[in-house]
Amino acid sequence: MTPTTPATVSTLSRWGVLAAAAALAAADLALKALAEHRLTGGPGPHLLGLMELRLTYNPGVAFSLGATLPAWTIVAVTGLITAAVAAYTWRTAPTTPLVGRIGLTGVLGGALANLIDRSLDGVVTDFLHTGWWPTFNLADALIVGGAVLLVLTAARQPESAPPGKDPDPWS
Repeated sequence: MTPTTPATVSTLSRWGVLAAAAALAAADLALKALAEHRLTGGPGPHLLGLMELRLTYNPGVAFSLGATLPAWTIVAVTGLITAAVAAYTWRTAPTTPLVGRIGLTGVLGGALANLIDRSLDGVVTDFLHTGWWPTFNLADALIVGGAVLLVLTAARQPESAPPGKDPDPWS
């Protein structure tokens, strides 16, 4: 067995986060395609416990902000933001605690999925509806959940660790 070096571990954590983010993006895109196939022209919303499946399209970003802007503008801006998130993830993944890496994975996977979806036809497909919150999709839930994990990770990080002590309480 080959010994692992810090450089090998860094590379593995980076590629692991990117691979997991790509898998989450693929899962979201598959669910969006399934929702479009099953919910288009159907008998109406389908109940799913506390949620219902309701097909909608969002031409804007969160809460339909920017819905009147040209689609290419939103695609360009969200593409730049997604690229910045990917670069930040690549740079910080090796030193980010496990819970933070999970958060980065969710944010990047969700952002990538919504970017790809919007790039295809200028809108994001939403299908999860609670009745008390705007309709959303898996990618939106991944972004919010990932952001919560990143905040929790940042809140749990000590200011500075003494030399020789592991500063990562969650690894």
